[in-house]
Amino acid sequence: MDIADTAQRILAGERRALARAITLVESGREDHRKDAAALLEELKGSGREALRIGLSGTPGVGKSTFIEAFGCFLTAQGLKVAVLAVDPSSVRSGGSILGDKTRMERLSRDPNAFIRPSPSQSQLGGVARRSREAVALCEAAGFDVVLIETVGVGQSETMVAEMSDLFILLLAPAGGDELQGVKRGIMEIADIILVNKADGELKSAATRTCADYAGALRLLRKRPQDPEGFPKAMTVSALEEEGLQKAWDEMTALTDWRRETGHFKARRAAQARFWFEEEVRQSLLSRLSREPIKGALETLAQQVEAGQATPSAAAVELMQTYLGG
Repeated sequence: MDIADTAQRILAGERRALARAITLVESGREDHRKDAAALLEELKGSGREALRIGLSGTPGVGKSTFIEAFGCFLTAQGLKVAVLAVDPSSVRSGGSILGDKTRMERLSRDPNAFIRPSPSQSQLGGVARRSREAVALCEAAGFDVVLIETVGVGQSETMVAEMSDLFILLLAPAGGDELQGVKRGIMEIADIILVNKADGELKSAATRTCADYAGALRLLRKRPQDPEGFPKAMTVSALEEEGLQKAWDEMTALTDWRRETGHFKARRAAQARFWFEEEVRQSLLSRLSREPIKGALETLAQQVEAGQATPSAAAVELMQTYLGG
């Protein structure tokens, strides 16, 4: 790949070049990683900045329906929207369905929208390891809003908060004991909670669920990056496209306040540091799959299986022999 040419094509907004670049950054091959690093370095001075919105929610909450309705709402206002949808990968085969374009048929035909499904592979938090780099590519391509959809709700889902400016939690009404259904860790990182499906017979249930969460949010410790009234809970209907304007107004109001007070820039700086440290950790882990450490790891593992060594002693031996620690 011609790095300089690809960078210019991405800056010009060419979708084919953007898609090829995302494929490149998602690759685990060593030569591809070097090319990806060079491409990102080439693009880092573009000065373009998108609003990064992380979206999470339990399966069946209507994430795809909401993203399509919300994406079409944004493009109707003249904004360019990129959707990075992460699908869960099979533990057995490693494959993913990657059906988000099929579920978002209307948005996928919109000339101002770009949808890219990616496999989560073995990554925790429901985001692919390279989603952050894909976000940077979309920013360089001139998109105004990047929506990062994750596979579901879990304690490790906090990873998506480390690559987004706003974290939106999507919930369904009448799901049983709602306040027990979502872990506190997710509640603490959510900027806005949207109770979806507030239409038809579920409208009153959605209103009650929203009130429950609004009360729960008031009990959480105040965060320095929030103005008065945030985080907050709201009702929306992706099916009837109601509440989208109000939700967007709240998102922009929160973003504007954070920009004015310096929290926006400080948060992005902290995220950059987080991903540097994460990259170092992942690079160290990848050494375990290469010789000679790979062979030594297998030998010691066999000794542990046979009861000839304890897991702790074997780990110490490996670290001292090959990693100097």
